[in-house]
Amino acid sequence: MKKLLFLLITHGAVGFIGFALGIYLLPILTAPEAPSAVEVQAMADVAQLTGEFRRDLQDSDALHWGEGTVYVGRDAISLEGSLAPGPDYKLYLSPEFVETEVDFNRLKSSMVRVGDVKTFENFIVTVPNSIDPANYNAVIVWCESFGQFITAASYQ
Repeated sequence: MKKLLFLLITHGAVGFIGFALGIYLLPILTAPEAPSAVEVQAMADVAQLTGEFRRDLQDSDALHWGEGTVYVGRDAISLEGSLAPGPDYKLYLSPEFVETEVDFNRLKSSMVRVGDVKTFENFIVTVPNSIDPANYNAVIVWCESFGQFITAASYQ
């Protein structure tokens, strides 16, 4: 009986660890090729505003972070830098800078979702014509599936 219980616990733990690793690694394995530095620089050349993603934000941690320069233009928002890998990242524009999940959820109704972030080393997200980034002050990366704050940058 003890042996059966031991086997159930150890196999369950290994199964849980494998599942957790799968959630973490799947977005990395299925991510499209990241834009090159040349492509990001082309976006930077026409961007009107810039900001910085930093690892030291209040709700950023070892698994949820971003770092690098964000370029905000009328037609695209791009990052020259890195994000912690994860699933279902969304890019939002906010009227206020936030660095916690609580603040994100408090202000979400006044934010606008720009699009999906599918790469973790550099990204370029097209801004829909209906959105004017000049009407906002901050850009935020949010994990929609897990309701997790990743990073943010103020650009105005």
